[in-house]
Amino acid sequence: MIIGVPKEITSEEHRVGIIPGGVEQLVNDGNEVIVQTNAGRESGYTDDEYSSAGAKILDNSREVFADAELIVKVKEPQPVECDMISEGQMIFTFFHFAANKELTESFVKNKAIAIAYETVQLKDNSLPLLVPMSEVAGRMAVQEGAKYLEAPSGGIGVLLGGVPGVDPATVTILGGGVVGTNAAKIAAGMGAKVYILDINLDRLRYLEDVMPDNVITLMSNPVNIRNLLKFTDLLIGAVLIPGAKAPNLVSKDMLSLMKTGSVLVDVAVDQGGCIETCKPTTHADPTFIIDGVVHYCVANMPGAVPYTSTIALTNATLPYIMILANNGFLKSLNEHEDLKMGLNIFKGMITHKGVAEAFGMEYLPIDKALTT
Repeated sequence: MIIGVPKEITSEEHRVGIIPGGVEQLVNDGNEVIVQTNAGRESGYTDDEYSSAGAKILDNSREVFADAELIVKVKEPQPVECDMISEGQMIFTFFHFAANKELTESFVKNKAIAIAYETVQLKDNSLPLLVPMSEVAGRMAVQEGAKYLEAPSGGIGVLLGGVPGVDPATVTILGGGVVGTNAAKIAAGMGAKVYILDINLDRLRYLEDVMPDNVITLMSNPVNIRNLLKFTDLLIGAVLIPGAKAPNLVSKDMLSLMKTGSVLVDVAVDQGGCIETCKPTTHADPTFIIDGVVHYCVANMPGAVPYTSTIALTNATLPYIMILANNGFLKSLNEHEDLKMGLNIFKGMITHKGVAEAFGMEYLPIDKALTT
């Protein structure tokens, strides 16, 4: 199979879909890999390294999209890239369709095959391709939040961990999954007082067992959220419903409960956000202020640490890329239920219920779509 790796063009996105080591494995299995020039430069990989691994280097993305049967990316295709995608071509990347109607309609129209990293799902309901980036984003949420709590960044001027004789900051985390757990680890390690909320009591029991004493678990409900907002310095949105739009847990009215100069980081922004006032921002212009509250809503947070993120992502995605490349589309999905769960759109048909429901569009179960 011919696998194409274009250079990412999302604003301030520095990751790349495959590292040279992955190229070598694919080529050794008899596949051809084509990589756009400088695609890996900002992640620390040169064209010479890709070439030495067996890749063919092409000058521009149009050539890559034209020749490849399988496109491997990091972020969702941008409009100019959607125009290059052909019918029946496989695109394997993060899509987050439920937060982007234009992208969804584009893929329905171009009749390509969209396999989304974020909905590949194992039998235990874990999301193996989302986990590494969720780990990065969760840890970064605290790192960025601490920075924007500083007065020169527009914050209230609170040191996250405090000092002897001075209270530490209060961090409230909405969601006890991978993002929330990693955020809690870092915030607790920095000495903050941390509240982590979830609707799953078993998950809260687990977190209670593994977290240090400065992490407090609470059931997630409107009353508890409102009570916490009054004294929260850093609010982190870490809620995920695989493939679907994130639920809105903090309304604009509730935002008025927060202190002037407090900070919120909505990691769920690429799925529509779980805080009503959030809208996607970029690394170049990451924040805005509403009602005195600093909003950090960068939709590709791991893109700021591309060396770490690219290796972590490729560690997870490469086995699936190799399955698709070595076995072809239908055999791969029929033999790997977890990969089948990643199919969101197939030749004009929406095969993920959460995506269809987000926009009131027609939904066709995967098995029916594959036999249509």
